[in-house]
Amino acid sequence: QVQFVESGGGLVQAGGSLRLSCTASRSFFGLFAMGWYRQAPGKERELVAKVNRDFSTSYPDSVKGRFTISRDNGKNTVYLQMNSLKPEDTAVYYCNSPNREQNWGQGTQVTVSP
Repeated sequence: QVQFVESGGGLVQAGGSLRLSCTASRSFFGLFAMGWYRQAPGKERELVAKVNRDFSTSYPDSVKGRFTISRDNGKNTVYLQMNSLKPEDTAVYYCNSPNREQNWGQGTQVTVSP
């Protein structure tokens, strides 16, 4: 399986922005849909952004209008631009494919203070 490494998380105040990056160990993003997931303590992992092979995207209502997913197939990298962050966005963020799930990486912590 391909390995993913997430980065870009950190501490930010409510209303701030972060840009997350996910890199793959080998070519992958040009072949399958990719998504960003998050998991807060005591909560199940949820999909918060998806980008398909044709570069179309989808988001749940909780983040729609605030988060933007994009991909650079040449760099084997997928990004998540997060704006207008809220405390409820606090979680560990992971990337993976909704269609061809690979091993889960260690994620990157996003903490939003009120």
